[in-house]
Amino acid sequence: MKFWSALTGYQKRLVLLISGVLLFVFLVYLTLRPQTIPVDFAEVTRGEMVVSVTDEGQTRVEEIYTVSAPIAGRVLRIDADVGDLVRAYETAVASIQPTSPSFLDIRTRAQAEAAVKVAEAAETLAQAEVARALAEFEFAQSELRRTESLFNRGNVSESARDRAQLEVKTKESALRTTEAALRVKEFELETARASLIDPGNPEAPGPSADSCCIPIYAPVDGKVLQILHQSEGVVAAGTPLIEVGDPRELEVVVDLLSTDAVQVRADAEAYLENWGGDDVLAAKVRRVEPFGFTKVSALGVEEQRVNVILDITDLKEKWSLLGHGFRVETRIVTWRGDDVIRVPLGALFRDRGRQAVFVVEQGRAVLRYVEIGQVNERQAEVRDGLSEGEFVVMHPSDLVFDGVAVVARQDGAVEP
Repeated sequence: MKFWSALTGYQKRLVLLISGVLLFVFLVYLTLRPQTIPVDFAEVTRGEMVVSVTDEGQTRVEEIYTVSAPIAGRVLRIDADVGDLVRAYETAVASIQPTSPSFLDIRTRAQAEAAVKVAEAAETLAQAEVARALAEFEFAQSELRRTESLFNRGNVSESARDRAQLEVKTKESALRTTEAALRVKEFELETARASLIDPGNPEAPGPSADSCCIPIYAPVDGKVLQILHQSEGVVAAGTPLIEVGDPRELEVVVDLLSTDAVQVRADAEAYLENWGGDDVLAAKVRRVEPFGFTKVSALGVEEQRVNVILDITDLKEKWSLLGHGFRVETRIVTWRGDDVIRVPLGALFRDRGRQAVFVVEQGRAVLRYVEIGQVNERQAEVRDGLSEGEFVVMHPSDLVFDGVAVVARQDGAVEP
């Protein structure tokens, strides 16, 4: 207090001014000084790394046989159930009854009646031809008898007798030809008359012991997979009725994006996950189909997809409960490295068009550019820029910059 009282007024104002400036500078320093940023650390490791593509797939029987109606008719109700065992060419999976002919319209009936008249006229003409040929044959036979009588008496030469015999054979052959032509015309007449038969005609054929019913047999050993037409009804020829196959021979089809499918190779290892069992099933890529197709995603986006076919290589006892059309999640390996340097994806970010990380050195975050190779859903292969055992900052925020002091969060994070 004596010091303060000894000062003049001007000196007191100067001391107050200097003290205020120093206090302001100190407050600015406290505000702007670098602070230690709490972050998460992750270690750069070395080991195995696998890159794969994943998508949903579906199981299906390798060979599905669709049994169709061989003729148009009435299919009786199919009594088989899905899952029933069938034997090739022994188990009748369906029965079909031929139907009566359909009704004729006016034009078709007129054409059919005209065809009958044409056939009748052709038959009459053929009958006349047979009669003419028969008369010529009989005349040739009479001439042969006379010639042989004269030859025996020595009145005609041997060549004359031979010509008479040849004429008989020729006329006999002509008679057989006209008789065959007559039979053809008779059959044509029957065909023309059959075209006039309709369901209202008493001559129309109905169900009989011979026509009902035609059994349809399973083409292969296996089980009934799907019944496409169970109720009784009239069907056209070629209508699918039932599907059969061997459910023990399963394959998996997964439609990958075309950009993922080009990375998949035949014989690549694959795995089936979340299929309902406890184990992950091993599989192998059999074929990548060369034909792509357009599929609309759940978000309404058109995508180019490619079917990839997998064979299940695990023991059948593990997946015996799988059947046709079951959903599975597939993971197909596209690349595998046994000894690579790995960094978590969360530590990577783009800086000036390059991949970079913040490496922890002596308690500070140091910006470092890295060269990245293969990438999976959790890690990235480091080809240059990092070494095994170094620590990097995970998910760096805007507060982290080159040279800032960092410290591990107090939540169990790894200390560098």
